[in-house]
Amino acid sequence: MTVRPVRLMTVDDQPAFGEATRAVVACTPGFELVGQARDGASALRDAAELDPDMVIVDVRMPGMDGMELADRLRAADRTRVVVLATTVDTHALAPLARACGAAALVHKQWLTPRLLRGLWVAHRRR
Repeated sequence: MTVRPVRLMTVDDQPAFGEATRAVVACTPGFELVGQARDGASALRDAAELDPDMVIVDVRMPGMDGMELADRLRAADRTRVVVLATTVDTHALAPLARACGAAALVHKQWLTPRLLRGLWVAHRRR
């Protein structure tokens, strides 16, 4: 039996994080990077077309911020896992992340294959 990979999409206005995410996903068995958007509006269009299982969203972006985008992505598909990524204090943002339906709030530098797998496993257990 062939298991379909976890389809992952990222949304970040910083190209360096997109490259880092691409490298992490390439090293994570069972995950496939299906798209990378640079802003909220593009992410909504891409997510509708690509149907990712998991979306990693930058908290701070011009235009639509990550919290609003997370809320809209979850409203469009309640089974989708939305993870917010930040470089600022996660404790201050944690209540807002929960309110917008994000499955997790993580520091960008914590993104590793182990973390990706852990987030997916935790989601599947719900």
